[in-house]
Amino acid sequence: MLSKEKINRINELAKKSKSQGLSSEEKTEQKKLREEYLKNFRKSFKGQLDSIEIVD
Repeated sequence: MLSKEKINRINELAKKSKSQGLSSEEKTEQKKLREEYLKNFRKSFKGQLDSIEIVD
């Protein structure tokens, strides 16, 4: 799971991107953080789906 600090940083970069733009270093950091976030999201979501039991 991503730390609260990383999620906050993703949000900070998104706000800055909308208001004034990002430097190339910040764009790289944003891409890396987003990829890490999506990887963790997919892993968590797959775990939830795997734990679902269908009962008829």
